[in-house]
Amino acid sequence: MKKPNLVYIFADDMGYGDVSCLNPDSKIRTEHIDCMAAEGLRCTDAHSSSAVCTPSRYSLLTGRYNWRSVLKKGVTGGYSQPVLEKGRMTIASMLKEQGYRTACVGKWHLGLEWQLKGGGLASTYQDEDQVDFTAPITDGPCNHGFDSFFGISASLDMPPYVYIENDRVTSEPVRRMEGRKGKAFMRGGMIADDFVPETVLDTLADRVVGQIEDYGQSDDPFFIYFPLPAPHTPIYPAEKYQGKSGTNEYGDFCLHVDAVVGRVIQALKDSGQDENTIVVFTADNGCSPKADFEALDAVGHKPSYVFRGMKSDIFEGGHRIPFVIRWPAGIPAGRVSDQTFCLTDLTATMADITQYKIADDAAEDSVSNLPVWEGSAKEPIREAVVHHSINGSFSIRKGRWKLEMCADSGGWSFPRCGHDEESAGLPPIQLYDLSVDIGERENVQDRYPAIVDEMRELLTRYIVEGRSTPGAPQPNTGDAHWEQLWWIS
Repeated sequence: MKKPNLVYIFADDMGYGDVSCLNPDSKIRTEHIDCMAAEGLRCTDAHSSSAVCTPSRYSLLTGRYNWRSVLKKGVTGGYSQPVLEKGRMTIASMLKEQGYRTACVGKWHLGLEWQLKGGGLASTYQDEDQVDFTAPITDGPCNHGFDSFFGISASLDMPPYVYIENDRVTSEPVRRMEGRKGKAFMRGGMIADDFVPETVLDTLADRVVGQIEDYGQSDDPFFIYFPLPAPHTPIYPAEKYQGKSGTNEYGDFCLHVDAVVGRVIQALKDSGQDENTIVVFTADNGCSPKADFEALDAVGHKPSYVFRGMKSDIFEGGHRIPFVIRWPAGIPAGRVSDQTFCLTDLTATMADITQYKIADDAAEDSVSNLPVWEGSAKEPIREAVVHHSINGSFSIRKGRWKLEMCADSGGWSFPRCGHDEESAGLPPIQLYDLSVDIGERENVQDRYPAIVDEMRELLTRYIVEGRSTPGAPQPNTGDAHWEQLWWIS
């Protein structure tokens, strides 16, 4: 049988509760994603490795936890230098080695090498006036396993506001756009004449549909990585979706995202490639507060569903994400899995499917979920999974237990990181029994010291050995003396 195609649709800041097949009380009816689930598999315990954008993308592409990279907290900007290490295997390079055609369409947000007019490389927004937009952009997607790239450098609210095709901008930016506020939030910066923020999502979708049609002319398998810029700010639902969700602009934008998913599935059907194509829909982290939780709650919609927190947090709402898979040739319809899954796991799963042997120095935190997909798994696939927040706080989950190595949220929820008065008097760590406290409301770290010690030792081993899977120990990248590792003895 021909190796399956893979299309990975990666939403930006879309909450678990925003997908109606996962949240029966959702006010946003995601009919196309729901259809994917009905025809395939939905996972109720899936996680990004981080609660924010850049690190989640690193882990998805490499099968390695994000905190092993040079980026120990936060995210990159539109002019930041690359986070991906040169020569590191990605899922794209792994598949390309096996004869796959590979394309990246959408939001990169892993750093690029922008050339400066006077020589050297940009690293911050302050370098924008000195960037040579006529020069090639180096160390991008095409240097990490992709045959082609069309998209944007970072989030849609970060300059430069230009399209990049392979290693060149499609149009040189010649004017400066003023910043925008509210749900239309965008930082001020250089913008090209061919770049219209309100139409970026559909422009990228058009590209993906065209790529699918083009790939249909050959029997060679393909991988399309489609990281959406939505429903992240600026929240710009097209006119046909405005007012349709019954919530607010964010809910309408989620409907727009859902429609894009429908377009991708239809393109596969129209080109005759539907049966043996794995389509994954997921998100990079939880919902952003820019969605306006208060307004959504007023109409009965909860983007984080029953989970505590939001994007940025160590709490479940920060990193528990929607995850739906459709593969007619390989996954029976209508299946549900409650196995704990991490985005790092896609690499090992595809290696298992394609019978590729991963070297010891690659995908160090990736566990094959093929038995889960096939329905043959009887026991938990993962020993544990590590979570990470925007400020670099760690958490480890093993079965029912979740240990959080911070007193606060590690992010933007109460008690907020950096606001000591909000966490004053709280224990320095948190332990929750998710089997009875999915909302993480009762910290029981003082009642189960043996559980705390066991999980802390396991987390320490994962960090020190440079991997969480069997194999030779590997080095972590960058300074290993992180301020968040105060708890390692």
